[in-house]
Order: sequence, then C-alpha cells, then structure tokens
Amino acid sequence: MHDPDVEARPWAEQSQIDDAAYRTQVAYLFENSPFYRKHLGDAGFHSAADVGGLSDIAALPFTTKDDLRQSRTEDNAIGGHLAAPLDDIQRIYSTSGTTGTPSYIPLTKQDLANWVAISSISYAASGVRAGHRLVSTYNAGPFVAGVTLDAFAALGLCHIPVGAGNTERLMSAVQLLNPDVLACTPSYALHLAEWADARNVDIRNSSVKRILVAGEPGGGEPALRARIEDAWGARVTEAMGIGDISVSLWGECERQSGMHFSGRGLVHFELVDPETGAPVPIEDGATGELVYTHLAHQSAPVLRFRSRDHVVIHTGPCDCGRTAPRVRCIGRTDDMLIVRGVNVFPTAVREVVNEFAPAVSGVISIQPTSADVKQQPPLPIKVELAAEQEPDDGLADRIRQRIRDKLVFTSAIDLVPHGSLPRTDYKSKLVEKTKGG
Repeated sequence: MHDPDVEARPWAEQSQIDDAAYRTQVAYLFENSPFYRKHLGDAGFHSAADVGGLSDIAALPFTTKDDLRQSRTEDNAIGGHLAAPLDDIQRIYSTSGTTGTPSYIPLTKQDLANWVAISSISYAASGVRAGHRLVSTYNAGPFVAGVTLDAFAALGLCHIPVGAGNTERLMSAVQLLNPDVLACTPSYALHLAEWADARNVDIRNSSVKRILVAGEPGGGEPALRARIEDAWGARVTEAMGIGDISVSLWGECERQSGMHFSGRGLVHFELVDPETGAPVPIEDGATGELVYTHLAHQSAPVLRFRSRDHVVIHTGPCDCGRTAPRVRCIGRTDDMLIVRGVNVFPTAVREVVNEFAPAVSGVISIQPTSADVKQQPPLPIKVELAAEQEPDDGLADRIRQRIRDKLVFTSAIDLVPHGSLPRTDYKSKLVEKTKGG
C-alpha cells in the first residue's frame, strides 16, 4: 500500500474523521464561497450549524455542472464557487469545452498536493513501483488528467510521455524502451492490439506487464478486459475520477475486484437514485449515481456534486487489505438511453457483444433513431465483425437474442465489415448522435 495507515483504516472510523472535516469545510464555504452562501441559503440553510454533520447531508441541495457554469461572469470566469484568492492559486486546468466555453478548475498548492496524493494511492494499488518505466498516451497537459503525470513522478516512475495521435511512435517506444507499464484508455489498448496483430508485432511477449486504463468506462468489463489481457499478456487495472472533484479518485488493486476509493479524508461520496435523487445505502451490490463533496478543498470546493457516473458498489473485504468500498462503473447517466422504460448503458451493450468474440471485433456503434433519450424499439446497433469474418444472419440473431435476454430490450443488429467503425486513441464513441441530437 502507498499509505497503509489510511488505506487499511476501518471504514467506520473513517466516517467519524470525515464528519469533523466536513463541518470545517462547510464553515469554510459559508465564509468564502458566494455561490454556496446563496445556494444553501435559498434552501433554508444560513449557517454551518444549520447544515449539521454528514448524517444530515442528504437534506442539502445537489450541485450540478450547469449550476457552476451559470455562476460564471465576465469578472469571474471560474464561477461563484471560487473560494480562494487568485493570488493563492497555483494551477488552473480547463475542460475541453466541447459543449461550449471551457470550464476552469483552479487548485491551490495544498489542493494540488491532495490531488497528487489521491492519484498516487490509486496508481500504486495497481502494482506500479518506483523504477518502473511507464509509457503514457494522454495529451493531459491542459486538463485535470495532467495531475496523473505529477503522481507518476511522485511514485518514482520513469515516465515516457508519448501523447495521443501517434500509434507508431508509441509502439516504437514499447519495442525500444521496454516499458513495464502502459497507461491509456481501454479503447486504445484494444486498438493497439489490433494494430499489432495486423503487422505481426508480438506484443504478448513485450516488456509491458501492466496496463493502467482510465478516461472512460470499459476497463472493468470482463470480456473487454480479457481480450486486452490476452493480446498483451499483461494485467489490466482501471482508475476513475472527475474533474471538479479530483482525478483518479478510484483505483483498482491487483486483485481486480473493483476500484477502491482513494480519496479518504479529502472527499466524501454518496450513492443516489439517478432519477429521484433519493439516497441509496452503501451496501454490497447497490447501484446508483455517485455524488461527491469536498472535505478539505480550498480553491473551488463543491458540495453534493452530481457526477452522472452510474456504478455498482462492492463493500465486501478485499484480499489486498484495503478497507474502502470499491466500484465498477456501469456508464454515465447522461449517455444512457431508455428503450420502453429500460435503461440502456452503451458500455453494457458492448459487454454483451464482446461475449461473441472472436467472431466480432468488439467495436460497436449504437444508432438512435431520434435525439431524445427515450427510443422506440428496436434500437439499431452496428456490430463490427472480426477480421476475415463473413456476415452471418445466425450470428446477428444470437447477438440480438442475448441482448434481449440480458439487457431486456429489443435491438436491430447490423453486422458491418471489420475496420468500418472508427477507432480512437482516446475515448471511444459508442453512440452515434442523430442530427440535432
């Protein structure tokens, strides 16, 4: 463990520690955050005493990404939740801005140190050690994922940053520099396997023995993980975070039984019903949307922030000795489609399709017939065949029936030739939006 005193602490004891930190953080919000003075005041909470402790947190209003966006002004591009003087900010990250003006995420010196500590715990859990050579594919510099690069240095890794968009350069680094670890998205790890197979490059016997995947759901899908591990002869573990809270908040250990929570003492998480917002008890097998609250953040702390990440919780003991709950990400609620009342997560569809390997490549494209979340059956899905695999109506029927049996919705399967669906060196696009969608 990177920090055994923290990672092996009894979870009930952690809750008591977090309650004290939470009360201090709420007092800080009332004193320093214009956004939260109004946000909480509008809900009837006018002081830290009104708010109380963590046992009462479900009574407070949620915070959404749109709430933060709407609080931005020409004079405050970060937003009304900025709670520290700009002179105290050491780093400012941004989002990609694909849906409009980028959001800016500031960090004080202490905030940055906390984020690096969280990421270090997550990645150390995967088994990486000081002296390991790690090659990464993230163009993370401007974005919050850049903190992972600080964590790699803090762990004593020899970091070989290649960046996105140059597969040949990456594979040359693998062949010539003999890295122990590859860091990328699960989609890209699978694409690299296909690239290598097409060129008779033996990656199964390369120096890479660990693959750290993050950036999108999928690294925990059994079929996808098995394909990546078989192609590379390496162990796959995944990590997950969220920009407004912290990167790599969850990190999987070598037991591969879900991502352990790595933000203990710094972040509090809840589980809620994504439709009603009602609390969901943290119990083994529970599912819901993760909601986060900072416990020791200075720059732009948030309270009950809706992540839109839909997860299943595991609370049983892990052989590694870490005591924090673990999660597996099912998908994002804002990527979800609804087919006659059935919630459909694109990653769940991909997982079912991957059961039919090696007849399929594992690449899919869901084709909604309207821009609405609600879709009329059958839901069209393009499924890419494996190399040199001929279309087979029987295969399409079996995939359609398996989706019906396991995910309880009706689909229309269109088998398409290998290589006809796009690949990516970052996040895969599983849903093809309709025009205007």
